[in-house]
Amino acid sequence: MIVPMTKFIFLVYHEDYERFLKGLRSVGVIDIVKRKKELDKDAAERLALQKQVAETIKLLKKHKKPEITAEAPSEGDGMKIFEHIRDLQAEVESLNQQLATLKKEIEYTEPWGDFDPQIIEKLRKAGLRISFYIIPSRKFDPQWLSKYNIGVVNEQPGVIYFILVNEGQEEIDLPAEEVKAPERPLSELLKKQEAIQTRLSEIEEEFARLAASSIPLLQKTLHQIASEVDYHVVVNNTLSEAEGKLKILEGFAPVETKETVEKYCEENGIFYIETQPDPNEKVPILLRNNSFAKLFEPIGHLYSLPKYGELDLTPFFAPFFMMFFGFCLGDAGYGLFIFIAATLFKKFKAKPSFKPYVTLAQYLSLATFIFGAISGTFFGISLIDADIPIVENIKSYFFDSNKMLVLSLILGAVQIVFGMCIKVVNITHQEGFRNALSLVGWLILILGLLIRQGLVSAGVLPKGETIVLYSILGVSCLLIFFLNDLKTNVFVRIGKGLWDVYGMATGIFGDLLSYIRLFALGISSSILGIVINNVAMSILGIPYIGPLLFVVFLVIAHLGNIAISSLGAFVHPMRLTFVEFYKNAGFKGGGKQYKPFAEKR
Repeated sequence: MIVPMTKFIFLVYHEDYERFLKGLRSVGVIDIVKRKKELDKDAAERLALQKQVAETIKLLKKHKKPEITAEAPSEGDGMKIFEHIRDLQAEVESLNQQLATLKKEIEYTEPWGDFDPQIIEKLRKAGLRISFYIIPSRKFDPQWLSKYNIGVVNEQPGVIYFILVNEGQEEIDLPAEEVKAPERPLSELLKKQEAIQTRLSEIEEEFARLAASSIPLLQKTLHQIASEVDYHVVVNNTLSEAEGKLKILEGFAPVETKETVEKYCEENGIFYIETQPDPNEKVPILLRNNSFAKLFEPIGHLYSLPKYGELDLTPFFAPFFMMFFGFCLGDAGYGLFIFIAATLFKKFKAKPSFKPYVTLAQYLSLATFIFGAISGTFFGISLIDADIPIVENIKSYFFDSNKMLVLSLILGAVQIVFGMCIKVVNITHQEGFRNALSLVGWLILILGLLIRQGLVSAGVLPKGETIVLYSILGVSCLLIFFLNDLKTNVFVRIGKGLWDVYGMATGIFGDLLSYIRLFALGISSSILGIVINNVAMSILGIPYIGPLLFVVFLVIAHLGNIAISSLGAFVHPMRLTFVEFYKNAGFKGGGKQYKPFAEKR
């Protein structure tokens, strides 16, 4: 559900405004109305600093090593640590650039060996000219060795490195590439490279030490900066009246906290106006659901928060999403494996903030186990076709492919009709019941015909009866064609009704077909599991190492199938939720999350 909000308008004398904001932040329940999209210069700078500190914390977390421990200081200057880390990052970037340049120079110098370029320079001063050449091996003429003063320095596959020594200005034309002589000795370059790598290792150790000791202090600094940013945003969105003497601030608070705000204002002599939110205002959204539905809130956030005044659909799509995930993955063995893995991870490894996601995985794996049991699939083994004595007596209860296809359509039809019922409630809540009469007519038509057919099939109503049939058709036609828009004349209503018939007939049929993807994904996951088992059985026949390869292949292949199929089992139910269900439920969305002006902790 969406928590009801109360709107507050505060009128504060300018000299008391800073004290008022600090007190309001300590109360921590008011979501300030944002009037300006652009931040002032100071706030923008603090926001940039906030991002930099957050990135620095991420950097340290990457360098954290379990074997390095240090006591985290409770007090200290987090900004000094931040600046120190920034200096180290700049040094690392500079050293890496130097290292890249040095590696290229080493690659260039290495074929010529380790020599002192000063000797070359002395020889040049003595009147000898020394030239460095590179030539493909196939083009090198051995007769040059006796004809010219040539010394082969190095031979590598396909390439020869040599030098030519001649006196005076004599020019010797050789079909080889003359290159520049190395500027520094190879030993000097290698020594420089080693020094840079040593310094990088020292910085790496420094990062690990800082990661062990300074992350909490940096997080505290980050929260302080975030509070400052919030403060600047609030000031930036304050209205000034009476030549700046009067400050006006607007915000929203959950209804259950309004007494706290009222108490603060009365104790500090703050004048305020308390009103109900206008339907056209951008009211912040705070969701409050039961422990089960709350697990699915992050999924709903991937699309959009509901608009203030409409229904929160999280509790309504949560059971369907869980069922659809289980249908798509559809293997009892996979569900059992995920449940055990999630349970162990939750108990021994998961952080408190991550445990809700693990609990969600447990629920989804439970649905996977149930639908895998319905279809008779266990780690790619079809229990319907397998000759397993223990399941012989229950084979008749398993659903084959045809039944699973029908089941996917039935679940789709249930969700579509359920969505239409929610839409009636949504419209009634926002616009009044009279605007939902046409949709009520469709529900009477669909549900009435289904119930009538069920009663006929059960023998409660005789076959061919017409009174109930005509009554359903009459009431639904009256609502659809004549009561769809009470503000217009009857001919316009009939036209709207005809258009509604076309849209509803094609829309519901198309939406219903979309749910076949549940069956398709479930069957594809099962088929891939069967293929994995068949390939594994063929590997088992390999002499000596067959059993080992059999086990390794089964584990790796089934884990891969679980990963791929789980991704599809998550994405496609999400698509059915956001497209088919949200549309039929009349979801508008566009709400902004409730973010109170409060101290960051």
